[in-house]
Amino acid sequence: MLWTPGISRRSLFVASAVGAAGALLPVAARPAAAKSKGRASCGSYRATYHFTVPDQWKNDPQRPVWIDGEYHYYYLYNPDYLTGGTTAGTAWRLATSTDLVSFTDRGIAVPKDTTPNGDVWSGSAVVDTDNTAGFGAGAVIVLATMSPDDNANTQAQYLFYSTDGGRTFTHHGTAPVLPNPGVRDFRDPKVIRDEERGRWVMALAENNKVGFYHSTDLKSWTYVSGFIKDGIGVLECPDLFRITAEDGTRKWVLGVSANGKASGLPSTYAYWTGTFDGTTFTADAPDPQWLDHGWDWYAAVTFEKRDANGTLDPAARYAIGWLNHWDYANTTPTIDCDGFNGTDSIVREITLKRAASGTYYLASQPVAALDAHVSRTVNLGDLEVDGQRVLEYTGTAYELTTEIAWDQLTGAGLQLRRSTDGVRHIDAGIYGDYAFVNRGYTVSPDSSGRWRESRTPFDPSARTVRLRILIDRTSVEMFVDDGRYVHSSEAFPDPADTGIALFTIDGGAVFRNTVIREFRL
Repeated sequence: MLWTPGISRRSLFVASAVGAAGALLPVAARPAAAKSKGRASCGSYRATYHFTVPDQWKNDPQRPVWIDGEYHYYYLYNPDYLTGGTTAGTAWRLATSTDLVSFTDRGIAVPKDTTPNGDVWSGSAVVDTDNTAGFGAGAVIVLATMSPDDNANTQAQYLFYSTDGGRTFTHHGTAPVLPNPGVRDFRDPKVIRDEERGRWVMALAENNKVGFYHSTDLKSWTYVSGFIKDGIGVLECPDLFRITAEDGTRKWVLGVSANGKASGLPSTYAYWTGTFDGTTFTADAPDPQWLDHGWDWYAAVTFEKRDANGTLDPAARYAIGWLNHWDYANTTPTIDCDGFNGTDSIVREITLKRAASGTYYLASQPVAALDAHVSRTVNLGDLEVDGQRVLEYTGTAYELTTEIAWDQLTGAGLQLRRSTDGVRHIDAGIYGDYAFVNRGYTVSPDSSGRWRESRTPFDPSARTVRLRILIDRTSVEMFVDDGRYVHSSEAFPDPADTGIALFTIDGGAVFRNTVIREFRL
């Protein structure tokens, strides 16, 4: 992915607190309230159960690869962030995991600045089981973008290889394996193996197009087709995979990261279901669906789900995204308080489902291995609420699940990371015909105030909604009902803001089977 030049390396962390008037309402329903400002305390902001970079900076996840019984998770890492900012460039750092909850740092795998081409951007790793590239059977091959001069049309694809199980990589010369044809945006190669046709397929981000390429040896590539989509910003970090739905239907999915804010759309992972004949992707519909509707689930990747024996599950995949956004990537208290800038979403499992309308969609749920890391469970049972109910529980990192049921009301939900005076909080729930997460009443990375609340469709006639919300020190992720709609956003509550309140608007509700779980890694 291409970083945005010209943004400041670090920004001051300033908290915005909003008056209590209308504090239970989503943005559209709230009256104007006076704002006051004050600097939040600097306790630790490092996430408790989400992946964070050990130090300095991280951005794009790279698709994890199953090697020797564990997932190898590579990500873009800048060891010079504190002195050089984002423009100092990235390497690939490696962490390994067997359960995708607990990770072990393995250090830099693909270094930067080892050739005149400079640093290493996004791409993908594959295991070359059949030695098609000539580096040995089982060699791990990385195709990644490099750009010797970011101000020119120099983005091109380069090859690195590993013969030690993906721990360390060597560059395959200084020439690209896929040169730039003379365009500005030409990056983020995603490579998959087409076993049916005995070749490799690459999906490449080319501004408003995803280009498709073929290769037999990973070293030489031929352009074969392109998928074009305008209106959702520059397409980045493409993804291509096949998945089997609950009803047995097999679909191909093409995904991209895209900033759709200008069109009133999310700025996360857009995807299309459709068909792929090895050369051309044909979408079921012209407009994409979105795998996340929050503000901060960018450069996301999906990857194979395998069991402990390495057996592939064709009906599910995993996904992980960068919990940040280039609009405010350097604005975080973690750099001043903890010496790092870089947090990922929880790994989620995605499945393909068919809606009543006949449309196929991807549904998400947090990875099941979280269950093995529960350190404490607080079972609150069924809670009746008419207005507001403050819970005795306090915490900064936990999961809360509940099913809200009602006969008649306008809205219902939760105030999370609530201050003792009730002024600061993150709101999550439903209002009228939409579900929402609103970070506008706590400390937010968005100084403009434009990206406070995310929304997704909701049918109020259902009179019930299931919410599963993951709260950590700098993030909130809400999964609605079966997970078709997810909201992932950064937020930076003061460490002292630890309360929870339940609320309803214009009616009462029962928060059924309300359970809070804490985790220890």
